Amino acid sequence: MLKVAKFGGSSMADAAQIRKVCAIIRVDEARKIIVVSAAGKRSKDDHKITDLLYLCYAHIKYGVSCMDVFEQVKQRYLDIRDELGLDTPLEAEFDALWERMQHGIGEDELVSRGEYFSARLLADALGYDFIDAKLWLTFALDGSIDEKASYSALRRIAVNRRAVIPGFYGIAPGGHILTLTRGGSDVTGALAAAALDADVYENWTDVSGILMADPRIVENPEHIDRLTYSELRELSYIGAQVLHERAVFPVREKNIPLNIRNTNEPDHPGTMIMRDIDDSTEQNRSFITGIAGRKGYTVITLSKTGMSSTPGVLRRILEIFEKANVNVEYVPSGIDSLSLVVSSASVADCLYSLLGELERSIKPDHIKTESDLAVVAAVGRRMAFRPGISGKIFAALGENGVNIRMITQGPEELNIIVGVEEKDFEQAIRVLYNSFATIR
Repeated sequence: MLKVAKFGGSSMADAAQIRKVCAIIRVDEARKIIVVSAAGKRSKDDHKITDLLYLCYAHIKYGVSCMDVFEQVKQRYLDIRDELGLDTPLEAEFDALWERMQHGIGEDELVSRGEYFSARLLADALGYDFIDAKLWLTFALDGSIDEKASYSALRRIAVNRRAVIPGFYGIAPGGHILTLTRGGSDVTGALAAAALDADVYENWTDVSGILMADPRIVENPEHIDRLTYSELRELSYIGAQVLHERAVFPVREKNIPLNIRNTNEPDHPGTMIMRDIDDSTEQNRSFITGIAGRKGYTVITLSKTGMSSTPGVLRRILEIFEKANVNVEYVPSGIDSLSLVVSSASVADCLYSLLGELERSIKPDHIKTESDLAVVAAVGRRMAFRPGISGKIFAALGENGVNIRMITQGPEELNIIVGVEEKDFEQAIRVLYNSFATIR
């Protein structure tokens, strides 16, 4: 069995955390390929190494000395090394990096050093090989990841090895280092798991998997033991703080289970995410997998007699939004009206020009806009087999004083989405959780 395990910044924050990481890896022989982030915060008031490196580059860019900030980064890693009792020769590498910074260094290369030094130290602590990400993670000319080349390179390099790999960066066609977006180490881990056809991809962080609702809104929400990739996609899109789609896609494509675990609670099984789940083994689970939502929406409603029987009207409407570079997220409709739900931020600078173009092109009888809308979704693969769920959800919200402004449901019956006023957002989530989360 092969497990690829990724450890985030909180897991690499200091020597004590790295000792936990080493213990987790050593207890399971299958954890052969390890991907790590840069050292994260040690406390609430601390700084992430990545942020300090970005600050270093900003200083360089504007001709301000960054010696003090750089020394913080250097000392952080030297302290970790010394506390772990390692003899990793970091001083010479930091000196060489400082020299590069004096004569021009790219932002991506500088910022990537956080992951690089984290991986160097963990590899030495474990007695594993160190595999630099630039040796296998390859970008195409358009900045996308060249999966074919990357997968082939890692298979060649990592065969029959136990190794630690820095996340977050790779190599561009011109030979320079290029970073991924924030959270890129999650992507690196998923790509490594997909490249090596891992049996499991473990993502170790500071939470014990995914919760059924936001704990800032719902007190002590239940833990989700298992969910499908489709459910994860729905929850993340609607606002749940889970892995980014880019960090999921490689393992989803290969049908590799993704296990979200907690470095500080290594015995907790976390949340297992799979393509398919045998629901015959899930009889004691809630028919709702999770509840999530997001504020900050605007609804534009067009009314026109005969709209439903006018060919091409929806296409023309959507083209107007496309030209304005505005994504339409939901389109609830009636016979002679339809609504377009968009992010308020996306129309902040173009709302009136959009409305003008809709007036000219569609000539609606009425056009109305409403802002301060929030959307709340109940997500669950088992909802499709429960008759009357929609009605029960609407009734529960109404009985608790939540006015529903919009209703939509996906064709796969994987979710039920309601639009509510922003002032009712938290209440709507609490009502749905308290009413349905424990119903089996």
